[in-house]
Amino acid sequence: MMKRLTDFCKDFLKSVHHGGDHETAGSPVSFSSIRPRAALSPMRSKIVLGLLFAGFIALGIRALWLQVLSTDFLQKQGENRYARRLEMPAIRGRILDRNGKVLASSMQVKAIWAIPEDAANAPKEKLHQLAGLLEMPEDTLIAKLNSEKSFVYLKRQVDLETADKIKALEIPGIQQKKEYKRYYPEGEVMAHVVGFTNIEDKGQEGIELASQDLLAGENGSRRVVKDRLGNIVDDLQETKDPVDGQDLVLSIDSQLQYIAYKCLKEAIAEHQAKAGSVVVLDTRTGEVLAMVNMPDFNPNNRKGLTGAQLRNRVMTDAFEPGSIMKPFAVAMGLDRGKVTPNTMISTNGGKMTIGTATIGDSHAHGTLSVNQIIEKSSNIGTAKIALMFPPQEMWEMLSSVGFGQQPQFGFPGATPGRLRPYKSWVPVEQATMSYGHGVSVSLFQIARAYMIFARNGDMIPLTFMKRDEAPEGQQIISPKTAEQMRHMLELVVGPGGTAKLAHVPGYRVGGKTGTAYKIEHGRYVKKYVGSFVGLAPISDPKVVIAVMIDEPIAGHFGGTVAAPVFSKLAAEIMRAMNIPPDA
Repeated sequence: MMKRLTDFCKDFLKSVHHGGDHETAGSPVSFSSIRPRAALSPMRSKIVLGLLFAGFIALGIRALWLQVLSTDFLQKQGENRYARRLEMPAIRGRILDRNGKVLASSMQVKAIWAIPEDAANAPKEKLHQLAGLLEMPEDTLIAKLNSEKSFVYLKRQVDLETADKIKALEIPGIQQKKEYKRYYPEGEVMAHVVGFTNIEDKGQEGIELASQDLLAGENGSRRVVKDRLGNIVDDLQETKDPVDGQDLVLSIDSQLQYIAYKCLKEAIAEHQAKAGSVVVLDTRTGEVLAMVNMPDFNPNNRKGLTGAQLRNRVMTDAFEPGSIMKPFAVAMGLDRGKVTPNTMISTNGGKMTIGTATIGDSHAHGTLSVNQIIEKSSNIGTAKIALMFPPQEMWEMLSSVGFGQQPQFGFPGATPGRLRPYKSWVPVEQATMSYGHGVSVSLFQIARAYMIFARNGDMIPLTFMKRDEAPEGQQIISPKTAEQMRHMLELVVGPGGTAKLAHVPGYRVGGKTGTAYKIEHGRYVKKYVGSFVGLAPISDPKVVIAVMIDEPIAGHFGGTVAAPVFSKLAAEIMRAMNIPPDA
């Protein structure tokens, strides 16, 4: 049997080798139709086997790389999908007045946000309750929850009581985040001093803006892993602690601020004025003790806030000062030895022609002493003293006290005013600038300039921060000239002066009135700015008080609308500061 099988195979292979074209006689089977495949090349099989082997080796190496050597990389990729860096907000620094009274502080609130995909299908009754707690129309809430975004704020700065009620609803996808909201206990009284922050807790106005870097501090962070619903499932132990902002102690005195606020508000109502401002300076330290503007606003509720309410007019509004500029031309004449307080100057019967232009006094006076020029507020007498000097010297005098220069306090919109280069002046312009026309200043600038009369002729930097000691001053005029000017300013509030209503019972005071037309679209219009700048007490000035009333209707002269504000304010400030009467 075995032999026959072997013989059959031999015959079959022989037949294949010869192509299977011939039949063997008597053979019952024909192999002519068989076409066997060619034998596989040994080299080709080795290549295929090698490639398969190399593939298995590559898969093994990749598995080793992923499972052992690349663990950190894979974990990082996972974290990138679910890890979040939570911001840990710094607490903004408080703002205090000079006596430690809180003017601005931060209180904790919550931001309410949602994952729309998870919250949109919440029960309608709960969504209705949520809309009520958020004080939001239900349609608006539904629209937010139908958003295609993965994250949407519903409301910021929600108080903690309301946030707890929202949390109790247990609506899927509704989340909360800690943040802070600014609170201003003094409201309108301090509005233009302190300013306010926006919803991101960044300063927008006042000290909040000017001292943003100091108050803000530096936020911290914490890295965690969250699930799809926003729940923290792991803490990655990567924490950067927040650095809280600095507390600021201002030079402002809340008591004096309120007194100034009350007196200005009464004057605005009495004279039906459009606006007004007051600033009070400490003559010894250069500290700003009070700064008030009308119209005002409530920094805790800024709905409907207008630009007119927002303007810090003490710093931003430039106006032609009128006669409150006259003391600087007279002081220059005294200090340079051109005149003495008793020098007599003719006022030409109230009219004076310079080139083709004519200037005049509101009342004809004849010949006046320099003392009387300030007392009676003579334009012609002041112009004659100013024209004793070349334009450059007068420009340098005005520039040295800060006119034409922007106050550097960081308050938005602080104006430099307008003081044109002296090379373009013609004589009539120099004359009119000496009594406050053709030049513009802010109330803050004019109050600062009057410091040279309140002090011994020197100028010191002003500040809104509390100072422990006075800085060194820059001498502008001599102490003797400053003393002479104080005597003249006291005459102004006396029986023969233009500011009798500035008189303060029990105290010697002094100052100067100003009345000027306003300029609109490059032209003078019949609208007025009445002003008064005064020193109290004049025997040893402790404060400079500057008052500006914008567009009064019931009266318009500075001696009528602004001087009485100074009188009331100075009287109350003297009592508040325990300054004994000197009259």
